[in-house]
Amino acid sequence: MTKSHVDLIVSGDYLLPEASQQSLIKNGAVAIAGDTIAALGKSSTILEQYSTDKHLHTDHGLIMPGLINTHTHAPMACFRGLADDLPLMTWLEEHIFPVEASLTPDMVYQSTLLSIAEMIKSGTTSFCDMYLFSKEVARAAAESGMRALIGEVLYDFPSPCYGDLENGFSYVDDLFDQYQDHPLISITATPHSVYTCAPELLTRLGRVAEDHGSLYSIHLSENLAELNTCKDRFGCSPVEHLDKLGLLGPQTLAAHCVVLSDKDIETLAEQQVKVAHCQESNMKLASGTAPVVRMLQAGITVSIGTDGAASNNDVDMFGEMNTVAKIHKVDRMDATAMNAEQTLYAASLGGAQALGHQHKTGNLVTGKKADLIVLNMNQPHLTPLYNIPSHLVYAARGADVLHSVINGRILMENKTLQSLDENKILDQMRIIGQNITRHGKD
Repeated sequence: MTKSHVDLIVSGDYLLPEASQQSLIKNGAVAIAGDTIAALGKSSTILEQYSTDKHLHTDHGLIMPGLINTHTHAPMACFRGLADDLPLMTWLEEHIFPVEASLTPDMVYQSTLLSIAEMIKSGTTSFCDMYLFSKEVARAAAESGMRALIGEVLYDFPSPCYGDLENGFSYVDDLFDQYQDHPLISITATPHSVYTCAPELLTRLGRVAEDHGSLYSIHLSENLAELNTCKDRFGCSPVEHLDKLGLLGPQTLAAHCVVLSDKDIETLAEQQVKVAHCQESNMKLASGTAPVVRMLQAGITVSIGTDGAASNNDVDMFGEMNTVAKIHKVDRMDATAMNAEQTLYAASLGGAQALGHQHKTGNLVTGKKADLIVLNMNQPHLTPLYNIPSHLVYAARGADVLHSVINGRILMENKTLQSLDENKILDQMRIIGQNITRHGKD
């Protein structure tokens, strides 16, 4: 029998195509042609049917879908640890906003490279980012080979990136034009929040999202202060406010959603809004715990995000999954709440659904894009092995990832980044950190 030729075969002791133990294939392999999964199954079958110039095999390796981080501020890696142990509004208004005034395009570019390096090394293959100087975020993502959705944050006051608001819309238009047909980068319409954006701005960005068929990504109902501010200004909750403006729908990605009434949850479900759940950031800023179990029960798609490294303080999705699964058990006083498979789903296919990428990524299926990672399961903290989703959520760490493939391209092999110069990035970031420290003393 003549074998079909593919560009890459990835094989290992275990293949978990999706977030369920039932899907497990022992001694599995994935054949990749270009950017697409050509076939997957038993290694013996794949190797009988396909030839390749590159066979990446890992003894004790687990092949699984790459994780999807649905809410990040990648450039904020340069502020990691800068203003810890503060409540959200104090942290944001007295520390982050002032220091962001000194941001430069190069700082954003270098800091994004740092976050992307951290994400690749800890198993993330897609991320959704909102921040400043987003052309530099997109440039870093494109150069690295990472899959990303990226938006320039707009708000009522002048931005250190674009200055006056009208310039911000021109900046966003440029982003949409530049990445219109890019295979890895998509652009989003991105208001910061209901408390930093007037109704007119929120609505205008809604039209931008509609015109481009893009995601409408926004911080929503992150803490009690936001809820009270919205009630004072508009006489309703943040969810009700957006609903009255006609801005909730299947293309809306709402980050945080910590403080929600039963009516808010019902509205989000009815409008098919997707939620990015950022538990570690919400804990660290004492914002609270989102009612994720109730949202899932209502049929809302809940995904997982790390938020930025300034409020987490990392972008390790394995650590985030661990926290998510445990906090909701305590919050509900129910050990069955947010089980391992639910949590892993939220970090994989749930994330793809939240970003509108379920036809591309989120699980390993023939015809989908080849976004996958390989973990080393031959480690003390992963032995013995009874249930793989359980281990991935409760025991695995980002440091267990050996290989990362995004869009069919190997971006990390044997823990070594292939598309980025890690040492150069670290050297650049040390210099940036020193400059930020000096600026803070001026």
